[in-house]
Amino acid sequence: MKNKNFIIENASISTPAGIVEKGSCKVENGIISRIIKGRIESNMHRINAKGAYLLPGFIDLHSDALEKEIEPRPNTYFPINIALLELDKKLASCGVTTIFHAISFAEGEIGVRSNKMAANVINEINRLKALMCINVRVHARFEITDHKAVAYLEDSLKAKKINLLSFMDHTPGQGQFKKKASFKAYFGNVYKKNEAEIIKIIDKKIANEDKKKSNMDYLANLCRSLKITMASHDDDTTDKIDRLKIMGITISEFPVNQKTAKAALDKGFHVCLGAPNVLRGISQTQNLNARKAIMAGYGDILASDYAPMTLLHAVFTIFKLNILPLHEAVNMVSINPARAAGIINHTGSLDKGKEADILLVDALGEIPRILKTFVSGKEVFSTC
Repeated sequence: MKNKNFIIENASISTPAGIVEKGSCKVENGIISRIIKGRIESNMHRINAKGAYLLPGFIDLHSDALEKEIEPRPNTYFPINIALLELDKKLASCGVTTIFHAISFAEGEIGVRSNKMAANVINEINRLKALMCINVRVHARFEITDHKAVAYLEDSLKAKKINLLSFMDHTPGQGQFKKKASFKAYFGNVYKKNEAEIIKIIDKKIANEDKKKSNMDYLANLCRSLKITMASHDDDTTDKIDRLKIMGITISEFPVNQKTAKAALDKGFHVCLGAPNVLRGISQTQNLNARKAIMAGYGDILASDYAPMTLLHAVFTIFKLNILPLHEAVNMVSINPARAAGIINHTGSLDKGKEADILLVDALGEIPRILKTFVSGKEVFSTC
């Protein structure tokens, strides 16, 4: 459907404050112009939702899916432009209307994370984003022991090719990997690294530990001057949260324990948890259980991490387990990430004046299904 002027009626509309039953949403020139309970009189084209949910499009602040599209198996690469444009269609089908592609600068971890490759991927995202059907942004991830990555990131930040920068530290002994054994198990199982390759990665990280602070300080200063949002990854102590606060970091991604998640929220951070963790009911690395964290009130954002399809199903899992009302679960993938990323003025909720980034969702069957996805009022995915 090319018409950006239409009314969706007879829908259960999820607004930030609650669900509007049997509601109507009017879209004019790609912008939401009215939402009410009941019928809107107009001669505009109508879509009968037949009681389905109308949700705001999902905003995904952390998705590694592009890395898997480019390098689906170790040292096996597809062209970046093909991977990007094919993934764009998949994301629309998953209800993602704004994606922050997470691109890692972590030389030696896996091939696609080499600094030269990562910089090239960012260049391609920026070159091709006008061709994509959803809104595309860049989340650059910086492994803080990779000193040589600083120059690459500096160039991309100054060229305004990065919208979000996060700091990560995969050095064993802290963060996600408390023990070398867990690091070896993860990189062995997920990325098929052998023992010698894993030892080489660990030794390199340990050798560069003395550069961590100066690397972070330099790039944090640059981000503050450019007004670029910053996040931190796998936070594990309250002391670390205190240091991050001073640096101007505002998002704590995937804190590894509840005490740190609470400290981050208390300090005014947005706390981002994994949608796969919610859906599965367990952390892949046996760290913080996202369901329990949300029950305790210690998380306000969900990100897809490595599986875009989990956003929809995590939202309805939270609702069906009575952890949160549906509209509050929806807020975790819409208005809350929009607020954290500084794009709340034009997207992230079904409110008058916002871009018509909209999902029509059938939740009556065995599992919820996305029926239609609209971006700025343009239909970019449909099963009906």
